[in-house]
Amino acid sequence: MASRASQRATPKAMTPAQFERLLAISASLAMLVFGVVAGVAALMVGRVILAPVCFAIVIGLMFGPVADLLEKRGLRPGFSAAIVVLLFIGMLAAAVMLFSAPLSEWIARGPQIWAKLRAQLMSLKGPIETLSSVQEQLKSAFGAEEVVTVEVQDGGPVQDLATTAPSLLADVLLFLASLYFFLATRKQIQVAVLSLCFSRRVRWRAAHVFRDVESRISTLLLSAAVINAGLGVATAVVLWLLGAPSPLLWGALAAMLNFIPYVGQAVMIVILLAVGFGTQTTLLAMLMPVIAYAVLNLVADQIVFPQFVGRVLTLNPFVILVATAFWIWIWGPAGGFVAVPSLLVLQSIVLHILPSRPLPRHRHRASPAEALPAPTAAAPKRAPRKPALPTPP
Repeated sequence: MASRASQRATPKAMTPAQFERLLAISASLAMLVFGVVAGVAALMVGRVILAPVCFAIVIGLMFGPVADLLEKRGLRPGFSAAIVVLLFIGMLAAAVMLFSAPLSEWIARGPQIWAKLRAQLMSLKGPIETLSSVQEQLKSAFGAEEVVTVEVQDGGPVQDLATTAPSLLADVLLFLASLYFFLATRKQIQVAVLSLCFSRRVRWRAAHVFRDVESRISTLLLSAAVINAGLGVATAVVLWLLGAPSPLLWGALAAMLNFIPYVGQAVMIVILLAVGFGTQTTLLAMLMPVIAYAVLNLVADQIVFPQFVGRVLTLNPFVILVATAFWIWIWGPAGGFVAVPSLLVLQSIVLHILPSRPLPRHRHRASPAEALPAPTAAAPKRAPRKPALPTPP
């Protein structure tokens, strides 16, 4: 009995075939990890070129139906693309001209608001001093030495603006050029990609990926633009009713920041908190703009958006959060705007390359009674055939 137990306890030796299979799986995983790391490094290194181009592709997919409508009216793709680009530039210029005055006013009032915030935060001086005293006691207990840090600040705002202006202008020009050429040649790009497919089945799936990606992203972004515009109007109206200063500015900012999931809402809440603490006197008046915006955003994102867009474009919130954090880490604010469209592109590719199949039905094991052949109806008895009479000569 003991020998049998010891034989069962000892693990079996790995066969050469199993070892080779393990090595193949490990090599595949290593290549996958290396490819992911190389891709992330390429995205970070090529941010200067890739970020404006990808942003232009997303905007081009958003305004693709507008260009198609113009082409159906008889315009050539080049003219329709130019009209869409000019329309987009006009929208941006109108937004800048409309909100530049209140934004400059708030920037000028920044020192006053900061002084009022400091006065409001003086009530937290006691807990902060207690925390600092505890920190000093811990330092003295562990024998930590004080380190004097010297910060050297070079230049100023004018020098920073002179340094960043050329790169910003280059990014804008690259974005506009990419947007125009993508809108003008998107059909040729699809034909060129489809011509590279080596079989009819792969070509069929690639065509469906193109159609699905364009329809999904255009539907998502256009619907999000309409919903975010409604959210901005509602936020401006509610803040005006609450007596908050410059409600139009905060409504427009809420509409723009809502394109970036989670991060945009958090930034808007911090801004409204700062505005409330810097302009109001009572605690309820300070918190009411934030509460109103949180309620409106919850209604827009959790109720209106799923009903307006449908469940087809809904994604896992955890995946959206991870993708948004990843793209913001890679490309900054432009990456936050590209995060959800990139997820939709990846989802469309995966769904068409690995199409889901219905699960096979479980076979029902027949009982002994069901296994017997079903009784068949008795066939009617035929009358015996009469012998044929001989034909007369």
